[in-house]
Amino acid sequence: MVGRQRIALTGNLISNLELAMNQSLTQEQVSSEVQTPEMKYGEREIAEGKLITFPNPRVGRRYDINITLPEFTCKCPFSGYPDFATIHITYVPDERVVELKALKLYINSYRDRYISHEESVNQILDDFVEACDPLEVTVKGDFSPRGNVHTVIEVRHQKE
Repeated sequence: MVGRQRIALTGNLISNLELAMNQSLTQEQVSSEVQTPEMKYGEREIAEGKLITFPNPRVGRRYDINITLPEFTCKCPFSGYPDFATIHITYVPDERVVELKALKLYINSYRDRYISHEESVNQILDDFVEACDPLEVTVKGDFSPRGNVHTVIEVRHQKE
């Protein structure tokens, strides 16, 4: 009796394994047929993100605009590890002012970019100057420590 029970158990085990393999195969087939969902609206806005400006309401008056963006992320171009920073932008507008939601979306577009600390801060400055041509601007990237190293990059531009 013990031998027949063992054979029956072995047969059931093989049947269960075959069933599991067939179910996995079926799930794989179903997975391959499922289409990738559309981008979410936020992802779409970030992908389309560009700096938008509007007319300075006080052209001729020198005043500072200070902006802090505490959730900047990008990826290390060497390791692929994420880097986190707070970006500080201080500028004196000339004829155009940067719209804040557009700036937020633009900054979020760095999330999946493989870019160094130095290049990211310099690129933000270049794009900012191109968008609104301020009288002067400072962009500072205060990067969270990684591997016991804390980096702060600060770049400036002054209109001639």
